[in-house]
Amino acid sequence: MTAVVSPWLRSMLVATGACAIVGLPGCGNPRLAELQEYVHQVQARPPEPLEPLPEIPQISTFVYEPGNRRDPFVADTKTNVVVDVSPGDSLAPDPLRRKEELEGYALDALRMVGTLERNGTKWGLIRTQDGTLHRVRIGNYMGQNNGQITSIRDDAIQLTEVISDAPGAWREREATVSLVQ
Repeated sequence: MTAVVSPWLRSMLVATGACAIVGLPGCGNPRLAELQEYVHQVQARPPEPLEPLPEIPQISTFVYEPGNRRDPFVADTKTNVVVDVSPGDSLAPDPLRRKEELEGYALDALRMVGTLERNGTKWGLIRTQDGTLHRVRIGNYMGQNNGQITSIRDDAIQLTEVISDAPGAWREREATVSLVQ
């Protein structure tokens, strides 16, 4: 197989090759030996002494003598927060219940965007302001007022919130998060 090269391309290749051959000797530096001599002189110099390390100040120690004072590693019973839930008030929220993620948002910051149903369980889809999508079902909590989901419909999620009227006095109120269209 032979390649056909146009006369114009052939003359360009010859001209490029000639320029490369003529230009190569110009890449050398006549002062290269002078540079190498300078490098050898610098390397032959004795190293300069290093600066001494900085002086590190000694820190004085402290011995804790408790005397009449309390132990700092034991919780103080006077400053512990005591959760007072009166046994007669059945509406009071459980202070020991672990909070769910959607309880960190106000209800007006949550948007219902749809529902799902799988294996007989209906789920509500809730979107937060940062765009995160959450799946909730009956019994989950959301909102900042101990709101527990009581029903999920195609167009809304019903909640029962437990709010405080006065210290130790609790009441329920209904709330709804409607589907955003």
